[in-house]
Amino acid sequence: MEVLIPTFADLVDILIIAFLLYQGLNILKRGGGWHVLAAIIFLVVLSTVAEALNLRMVTSVLNAVRNFWILALVIVFQPEIRSLLSRINISRELNLSLRKKGSNSFYMPLIDAISSMSFRKTGALIVIENRRKLSEYINSGEQIDATMSLRLILTIFNPRSALHDGAIIIRGDRIMAAKVVLPLSKKPEYTRKFGTRHLAGIGITEVSDAIAIIVSEQNSQISVARGGEIQVNVAYEELLQIITDATS
Repeated sequence: MEVLIPTFADLVDILIIAFLLYQGLNILKRGGGWHVLAAIIFLVVLSTVAEALNLRMVTSVLNAVRNFWILALVIVFQPEIRSLLSRINISRELNLSLRKKGSNSFYMPLIDAISSMSFRKTGALIVIENRRKLSEYINSGEQIDATMSLRLILTIFNPRSALHDGAIIIRGDRIMAAKVVLPLSKKPEYTRKFGTRHLAGIGITEVSDAIAIIVSEQNSQISVARGGEIQVNVAYEELLQIITDATS
């Protein structure tokens, strides 16, 4: 009876398969699309190396799953893809709305910034001033008084920015202040459920007629606070209407 003695390449084959299985389980436990994307890129590189080194077991396994990589990307990044398509759709709807009204699109950068931050899971708190002036809160923050722009909003809420904590206050087409500290809602039904950013958004609408828009960094959801109440997971189409009504 012939005894099969594994070669060095066979041992490498077995170790790589064991490593892939272990790392695959870890990725499934951690979750997160970017972990999976990194894993797929690693597998592509590994497939090329395995073929060059004639690692038969690794090559056969990777060849078997290669056809499913694109499908895996689509499934894993479904929320991001949906968010991107929604962003494209909301820009088209906004342009149509502006043509019908014949008004200036000074809030277009705001819409773009909110959708971009939601896509990137960047936390943000944006307050749109209404009839009741928020001068005391503006004075308490870092006063900017600059024309609203997509780049400025994204820069302010960049996690590496010194201004990203707190809220920005918008008056008309201008960002009046950043890093603004707002009063927190004390309602028990909210304090048990929401964090500081959401409670601040609700709190400012309890003491004024402002509208607060909150972007969650945990789940990328957009919430809108008005009149001391909050609406979570607001669709882009509805957010468009809310901002249009608030700035018209």
